[in-house]
Order: sequence, then C-alpha cells, then structure tokens
Amino acid sequence: MAGMMQHWELRVSGLIDFAAREHGAQEIVSRVADGTVVRTNWAGVRNDALRMVQALRRLGLAPGDRVATLAMNHARHLVSWYGATGAGCVLHTINPRLFDDQLEFIVNHAEDRVMLYDRAFQPIIDRMKPHWPTIEHYICFDAETAAQESAFDQCLGAEDGDATWTSGDERDPCMLCYTSGTTGDPKGVLYEHRSTMLHTLAVVAPSALNLEARSVMLPVVPMFHANSWGIPFACAATGAKLVFSQVNDPAWWVGLSNAENVTHFAGVPTIWFGLLKYLDETGEKMSGVRHGFTGGAAMPRSIVERLMREGMRVVHAWGMTETSPFGTSNYEKPGWDDLSFDEQVSLRTMQGYGIYGSEVRIVDLDDPATVLPRDGTSAGALQVRGHWTVNRYLKADADATDADGWFATGDVAVMHPDGAMQLTDRTKDVIKSGGEWISSVELENAAVGHPAVAEAAAIGVPHPRWDERPLLVVVCETGQAVAAEELRAFLADKVAKWWLPDAIEFVDEIPHTGTGKISKKDLRKQFADYRLPDAAT
Repeated sequence: MAGMMQHWELRVSGLIDFAAREHGAQEIVSRVADGTVVRTNWAGVRNDALRMVQALRRLGLAPGDRVATLAMNHARHLVSWYGATGAGCVLHTINPRLFDDQLEFIVNHAEDRVMLYDRAFQPIIDRMKPHWPTIEHYICFDAETAAQESAFDQCLGAEDGDATWTSGDERDPCMLCYTSGTTGDPKGVLYEHRSTMLHTLAVVAPSALNLEARSVMLPVVPMFHANSWGIPFACAATGAKLVFSQVNDPAWWVGLSNAENVTHFAGVPTIWFGLLKYLDETGEKMSGVRHGFTGGAAMPRSIVERLMREGMRVVHAWGMTETSPFGTSNYEKPGWDDLSFDEQVSLRTMQGYGIYGSEVRIVDLDDPATVLPRDGTSAGALQVRGHWTVNRYLKADADATDADGWFATGDVAVMHPDGAMQLTDRTKDVIKSGGEWISSVELENAAVGHPAVAEAAAIGVPHPRWDERPLLVVVCETGQAVAAEELRAFLADKVAKWWLPDAIEFVDEIPHTGTGKISKKDLRKQFADYRLPDAAT
C-alpha cells in the first residue's frame, strides 16, 4: 500500500524558491576583488539563477551536462550553484590551487562543457585552455572593476528570467567535487539532489551549523571545497544572511564581520590561525561572532581555549568531500553545563558526535573485520555510512564501500563512551613504533601550543630497533626561536614519554596540499634520507 501524502521531489531548486519567497529581502553581501561591497538578496539570486537557466539552455546544454566554476566566494558564484543545478546540469566546483596535471585530469574526466571563472584566474585559464578540449564556452564572472559589465552579467542580461527549473528525479546528480588526489588521480564525488537536500536539512540544526533567519554567516571555507560545507544551501533553507569575501584576507574578514554584524564564522584551522594573528597584531576585535566552526584538520587546544574564553561557541566538525561534507558535529550533550571549563575545552577539541543521517565507527587497523569498542582508548580506522556518503566515485568500476555500505575514510580515530569521536591521525600518517601507534596529530597540536611555534608536522622515520620513530618538523613564529631540547621539555607533560620526538628539525616552510593541508607525502620525500641521531631512543 502506498502512502497518502503529497510527493515532491527533493531538488535543490526548492531551497532558492523558499529563500526568495519567505526571505526575499534578506541580503547577500560580497566584497569583491577590487574591494567594492556588492549587495543583492535571496530574491535577486533566484531571478539571476533563472536567467542563468535560460542562458545555459541557449548555449545548448542539457540535463546532466557539466558546468565548471573556477572561482572564490561571491554572489555571482552563488547564482551559478542554483542556476546550473536549476537547469538540470551538474555544477563542478574546481579548486584553483590544484596543480596543472590535476586540473587537466579533472576537467577532462568530468567532461565539462562550460567554464565560469574569476578574472584573477585568467592565467590558469590561458595556460590550461589547450588541455581542456571538452570546454566549449568560457565565461568570466567579474570585470576589471565592479562598475563594468562582466561576461557573466552580459549572458544573464540577455535573458528575462521568465523560466522554470528543470524537473526530474531527486536521485539526479546536481554537483561534482573531486578529492585532492594525494594518492593518485583525483576522484570525482557526484552529489545527488536528494543527498544534498537531506544533508542541508540535517546541518541547519542547532547540533550543527545552528542557523536561523537572524543568523549572519561569513563562510571563509571556499565554495570550491567540499560544497563549502553545504553553507550556501543551509543559509537558503533558513533565510540566513550570507557575507562573502572574494579575497582571503583577515583584514577583509574582520571589516566585513563588524560592518555586517556577522554571527557565524566558518573556516579550517589555518584560517583561524591567520585571523587570530591579525587580531593580535592590530588590536582589532570581532566581538559579534558567537558561533565559530572549524573542520578539515584538528584544531589545537590552545586555539579552542582562547576562542571559548572570548565567549565563542566553538563547533569542531569532521567530514570530507565524500560525506558532502558533514559526518560529525561537536554539539553539547546533556550535562554540558555541569562540566568544568577545562573539560568543555577537551570535548571541543574532539570532532564530535554522529548526526542523524551519518553513522561512524572504528575498526582494527590490522583487521578491518573487527569493530572496536567506544572505550576512549582504542584507536582504529574510521568508517562512515549514511544518506549523503559516497557509494561509488564517478566512472569507477566498483563501489567505494563494503557490502554493508561502510566507507573507509583513511582517518584514525578513538571513540569515547559518550560517542565523541576524536581524530588521532591518517591511516597513512600514523607512526608505528615498536608495534604501538603514535598519533602524529596529537604530537603536532601539542607542539603548536608553544608560543614560538607557528606550525608543526610529525612523520615517522626508520629506526633499527623500533621500526620507526617520530621526527617533528617545526616552523617558528616570525622573530621567535626555540631550542629543540626546550621544545621536547615543553612536550614532556603533554604526550606519553615514548611519543616524544627523537629529533626536531626547524624549517622555513612546511609543504601543503592544494587544499591547504600539510602534505605528509611531500614531507616524507623531503626527509627520505633522514637518519636519526645516534643517541635516539
């Protein structure tokens, strides 16, 4: 027997319809490349998206065709999210920080037909055009100044917006994002309308992004990275105000935050490092922000503690491109208010709890068939499954999950009795010494707690007795220095004694991936011939 309720396909066009109908006057603010602040609203975004639907159809695009973007955060980019998907096409957001061989691979693998891009990336476009044979149309989002008409504006200006969204099944694809390809070619994650809508409905909750119509969100997380954590969709679903900065500059973030009364700020830990450094150097404040979101890497305890002392609710989430991206969120459970401040900080440094629609577990690193307990001590390989978790990569021959739907994330974690998940490493980065595991992440975060340390990375290097031992690579803060033995002494009461690094090397720079994470692969290459001192443990 069929149910007796109305049936509406879950498609992302319904989000912008809602936002325009119920919150049409709510502002979308962009500070664009020339420093100008440009304002529109949800009703304006919907109208422009409908004109984009007409423009794409005029160019001959059909449902399922891929439309690529090479752009930072701004309202025109937001329009493309709803315009491309509203035309039934698949929006492919591209990370401009990728290497040329990766850019060549993903565009050709996706078979993109249209490329929308920021003028700042014109050199990439000019360089890569000969290598992108599938792209038929190049459209620049912005002109030299905001007062000029861009190619994107010209395309939309030729249309009247009298159009309808492409209808279809909620399982149709809507967006495409590639992994960073740190171990081989990047892999395409093809999101569905249904999975995106379910993700959106989950992450607006107080247990995740905590959004409502009065919220003002400044997402520094790029729109090309992991769906921008789903924030552009979540803000439409609640009618929240969006504030964009096209240029990643702490001065811009602070200025926009204070001018636009930002309440929610989202960025990876490196963004928070840069922001706090700017505030310390200038003496400026960003007092209106009450909700701070981070993910992508573990946030050092020292940073979490500082933000909490300044009255901010810090939410540490975990996810990945393959999980749309939210997998867990660090919300408060019953009894939170009875905890001491230090206990609250400890919980905030973890990556949180499962949210409905996303289930996590850990399995033995050497025997994936063995599920490990939530005992707060056992470290295992993290697996996830759920409504918005990848099942198979684009054009892959086999599923990326096991028979029960579990996806191996590549992370190592500990699950605590209350369900809190704490990342301790990547499976390929964990250091195995004498048969026991050492968390490079915990070692790094402890090192960053030293006032003279700007960044730290730990890798395993060969050892004749213990198989491998930790090497800590450190970048000092500008104008500061710390001796290796002094840093070892600082770490002595923060990690287990046998975790202490056998050697500490100071460098000017640590290599990073195209998404801004520390590249352990490149670091291991850099220190491939490293030999521990004779006095090593």
